[in-house]
Formats: sequence, structure tokens, C-alpha cells
Amino acid sequence: MKPDLLLLEQMMKPIEEQLDALYTVHRAYDPSQKQSIEEALPRIRAAATGGGGGISKEWIEKLPNLGVVAVNGVGTDKIDLKFARERNIDVATTLGVLTDDVADVGIALILATLRQVVAGDAYVRSGNWKKGGFPLATSPKGKKLGILGLGQIGKAVGRKAEAFGMDVRYWNRSPVKDTSWKACATPLDLASDSDVLCVVISANAETFNIVNAEMLEALGPNGYLINIARGTVVDEDALLAALTSGKIAGAGLDVFVNEPNIREEFFTAPNTVLLPHVGSATHETRMGMGEMVLKNLAAYFAGEKPPTTVN
Repeated sequence: MKPDLLLLEQMMKPIEEQLDALYTVHRAYDPSQKQSIEEALPRIRAAATGGGGGISKEWIEKLPNLGVVAVNGVGTDKIDLKFARERNIDVATTLGVLTDDVADVGIALILATLRQVVAGDAYVRSGNWKKGGFPLATSPKGKKLGILGLGQIGKAVGRKAEAFGMDVRYWNRSPVKDTSWKACATPLDLASDSDVLCVVISANAETFNIVNAEMLEALGPNGYLINIARGTVVDEDALLAALTSGKIAGAGLDVFVNEPNIREEFFTAPNTVLLPHVGSATHETRMGMGEMVLKNLAAYFAGEKPPTTVN
């Protein structure tokens, strides 16, 4: 008899086909399965979810035999990791699989924002090119890139940025030994010493609104903010005010609070490039993430520790 699995968010079709072959899959997002899921609650030992949605404490409490949560992503801000550990539940992510793709989006946002790629595209399409010259942009070469959160993705952003001639510095909550980049003592020091501030820090209670009005003031009128972390790590009131008033030069954003229902003020914010949270959104990486979910589940049901357990 196949083990029962609670699937909280959809995954790539080939991955779901493999899940169906290995497990009795209960899809929480399918209203027609509500009754059957209620009946299966005592049998469910594993759950799979996405980094954006996670799994609520209420769900965990309803699953008395839950032993593993396999996250299709690296975000765990929607999971109470301590509570899960108290219940002897392993939470495993797809750590390492999406590093390069997310870092690529960070670099893409830096280039698009500094070089006005989106505005240039609109300028050509509008027919305005023949009416006059397009404004000069800003080169990344020689600019100081501050990385807020130097984990795997932050390090990848730094390595890629060096190829464009950027000078890297960082702030991290814990010491980083395997880098020669300049370490700043505080996030505020990092913002003061950066032309471009790239936010890659994990979202949790300690980092909520870590990029605030003071940080943006320190970044200054020639500085750019790039966010590829989570929307909650940036004070959006302060950011919109800084963009509108010219306190910073621009922003490139892949993540927002309450996405996809983001604040409409972003639609008209000047010098801003917006993406719909696509950091890991390539066919290759999403398949790789799904395969890691399968490996974590297989390890758990084989009586082993899931290889990318984070709690």
C-alpha cells in the first residue's frame, strides 16, 4: 500500500506524475478532495509544499503522524521551524538547486535597472526614438555592490557581479570565512558603502523590514535597491516614498508583500523594474527542485534523514 502524501501546492507535471506513482497524493488545493483528506489525516506522514505558501501550524496540528515537510523551494518563512522540530518533523528544502537561477535574476535586475532596459524597450516601441535621444544610463562597472545576506545565493550574485566589474562588499548575520570580500559591521554601514544594495537575506521575524527608511537614506539618491529575497524584508512604505521623492535612484524587485496582489503604487514608481517572483522559474531549475523533493521524501520513507533538512 502506497504511503499517503499531502500536496499543498502544485508542482511540475512530470514531478506530480512521479508522486502519484509512489504515493497516495491528497491535493489540498483541490476542493473536491476535502472530505477524503479529512479521512486520511491520521495516515498522512509526509507533506510537500512550496516556499511561498509553506505549511501552517494549523495543518501541522491536524496531522498527528506527520514526519517530514518537503519544500519545493528555499523559503521557510511560512513554516514554524521550531514548532515542527518540537513535533519531530523534518523540514527539507531544495537548497543549492536554485542558487544560480535566482542569482541570475539578481544580475538581470541590476543591469535592467542601471541600464534602463525596460524603459528603453518602451521607448522604442512607442515610436519616440525618432523624436530624440534616449537618456544616458548608469554603468555597473566600478560600482560598489552591497549584498545583504551572504548565503549561497548571495555569494553567487557577488561572483557574477565581479564579471561586470563591480566591487563587492556584504553584511551577514553570522561570520563568513570563505570570502575575501569586505565585510560591513551593520546593515546600515553596508547601505552607506554601496551604490547598489542587493537584498538576499532570509525572511523571518528578525529580518522583517530590515531595509527601512534609514537604510534607504544611507543608500542615497544615486543608489539602487535590488530585492530577490522576500517582500517582507523591505519596508514598502519607505521604499515607495524613497522612489517617489528621489531619495534613491531606482529599484529592481522580484518579490513583494502580499504578492501577487501587490500595491498599485509600484506600477507608477519611477525607475523601477518589476518581476513576478521568477527567481527560480526556469524549466531546468523547477525540475531539479522537484527531483530534490522526491529525494527528500524517499529518504524519509527509507528511515533516513532527508538530505537537505534545515531544522
